[in-house]
Amino acid sequence: MFMCSPSFSGPTRLNDTMRPFLIDTDPGIDDALALLLAFGSPECRVEAITTVAGNVEVPFCTRNARRVVAVAAPIRPPRIVEGAAGPLARPLRTATHYHGADGLGDALPSEAPSPAPAPGSAARTLVETARRVGRMLTVVAIGPLTNVAQALELDATALADIGRLVVMGGAVDVPGNVTPTAEFNMHVDPEAADRVVAAGLPLELVPLDVTQRVILARAALDAALERAPRRLADFVSRCTRFAFRVEAAADHPGLTLHDPLAVGVALAPSFVTFERVRLEIGADGETRRRPGPPNCRVALAVEADRFVPWFLERLCRASSS
Repeated sequence: MFMCSPSFSGPTRLNDTMRPFLIDTDPGIDDALALLLAFGSPECRVEAITTVAGNVEVPFCTRNARRVVAVAAPIRPPRIVEGAAGPLARPLRTATHYHGADGLGDALPSEAPSPAPAPGSAARTLVETARRVGRMLTVVAIGPLTNVAQALELDATALADIGRLVVMGGAVDVPGNVTPTAEFNMHVDPEAADRVVAAGLPLELVPLDVTQRVILARAALDAALERAPRRLADFVSRCTRFAFRVEAAADHPGLTLHDPLAVGVALAPSFVTFERVRLEIGADGETRRRPGPPNCRVALAVEADRFVPWFLERLCRASSS
């Protein structure tokens, strides 16, 4: 049985060793878990959260980001900025069958807590943060890449100068999860994905090849949450219940930690093994290998048995940042 560390005594002070993160997200149940992982990790400080339409429509995504921040209660709350309401060139496809109509399993109050969203656009927030922080910045994109593509149009040079762009998306050597060849985030906005992959960014892709191997069993989560702060434990238990039911109905052994793995790789790259690859984005969001100079690093192997307990220990902390 895995338990949270009893030695953790609450939030730590901000310090210069924390790496600044900007998380672009479409919460989403596993997105919420990924955000909580970031807030429970002392190595990073979440500077901003930008939301994008994907798992649900963008107003729900923004409200869900506010819900997570309210539960995590970080010492310095990040800016939350609402982003693109739909893909660049096609209608929005959502995943409410898995995440519920509100994105968090339809199990939470409908009112949105503080903090309120900040004014401005997500694309401009990405650019402004990249200009200010530069190579120290890690951008973690765990939804469709619409905001990132729009930021490239504003200032591609600023985005090229960040330290890392870690993206959850793609299905390189495995089948897709929405079509036989495409993963959801890439499929929702392939035009945006194509622009991002072709832009010469410090891109690290965390695709289904690794995320589908990282499974969280309900019993392991319940055991970990026994030692979590009560408000956090209640939030996580309630918003994951819907997804666990969906997984059980499909005879799956647990929750697939797609987005938490991407945040985990941003924090600790040693969980995965990367290969330098040249990728091309297809019309439906396929991530195809192509000959030629590499344009990204792709995670193709993962230490799932090491990642899951590490994730659970950090998930059930109070906020560290």
